[in-house]
Amino acid sequence: MTININNLNTNTQVTQTQQKQAKQQAEHVVSEQSQVKKSGQDSVSLTPQAKQLNELQKKAADAPVMNQKKIDELKAAISSGEYKVNPEKLAASIASFEFDLI
Repeated sequence: MTININNLNTNTQVTQTQQKQAKQQAEHVVSEQSQVKKSGQDSVSLTPQAKQLNELQKKAADAPVMNQKKIDELKAAISSGEYKVNPEKLAASIASFEFDLI
């Protein structure tokens, strides 16, 4: 910044300096606000698999832990000798379960 020593009107120079500083400060504030707006535009999206997993978790949480009616029916059938195990069906179910784990 140059100072004109022929015209020593310091009030004008001080006013101009203050105006420049105010302008710079205003520009700085505007740039900070635009950066805040840009960072506020972040977004998150879930994959379809994540949405499906979330729905399954909700269903599992809402499902009863055990079906007491079914348990009572099985106990009664076993006690009366009416419950018969089909060994071929049992073996097929176990094999299917094992293959699904792999």
